[in-house]
Amino acid sequence: MRRAIRWGFFLVGIMIFSMGITLTIQVQHLGIHPWDVLNVGLYERFGLTIGTWNITVSVLLILIASLLDRRYIKIGTFFNAFLVGLFVDFYRWLEFLPVATHTWLDVVLMFGGIIIMGFGGGMYNAGGVGSGPRDGFMLSISDKTGMSIRRVRIVVETSVLVFGLMIGGPVFIFSFIFTFIQSPIFQYSYEWFRRLIGKIEGALDGKRKIPVKEKSS
Repeated sequence: MRRAIRWGFFLVGIMIFSMGITLTIQVQHLGIHPWDVLNVGLYERFGLTIGTWNITVSVLLILIASLLDRRYIKIGTFFNAFLVGLFVDFYRWLEFLPVATHTWLDVVLMFGGIIIMGFGGGMYNAGGVGSGPRDGFMLSISDKTGMSIRRVRIVVETSVLVFGLMIGGPVFIFSFIFTFIQSPIFQYSYEWFRRLIGKIEGALDGKRKIPVKEKSS
């Protein structure tokens, strides 16, 4: 039951997180997350789909991380790699999300997408079934180099942003402030869902410990 609960939070979190990514891509002219700049840039340059490039990049990062430090690679990491890309393409195919209007409403949509990403990211990570490919990649580099996670994140995401810009990815103001907005939302969501999962598991454990009273004859 514990495993089912954790996987449930993981899968729902992935769906929410992917919807947030798709919403920000809808208003990409304002700038999007560095990793999505790369995926959109690859899509614009070579075709296929944004989700396909998300999966391709994720698998590559998993391979590198597995060579550096396999501790951060779990079964959930592989599910993350494929499901996020599939859901992004699915949401784009459904065409139910708002599109860019090039007015102030696009800023509202961008903030909404960032909040949804932070909320969903915290939720699926709280499940504890495996870190995302990008997180595992950066954590493994941090362990191998001795650099702080914060510094590794800045170096890696800046490099990804520059490369994404070079191949035609959408870079603008939100590309530089994205992480600063999303990170505190992710942190709050992660801690809240960890407590919630702990309470649910505690309640289940409590029920198991309650002895069943025998009926008197």
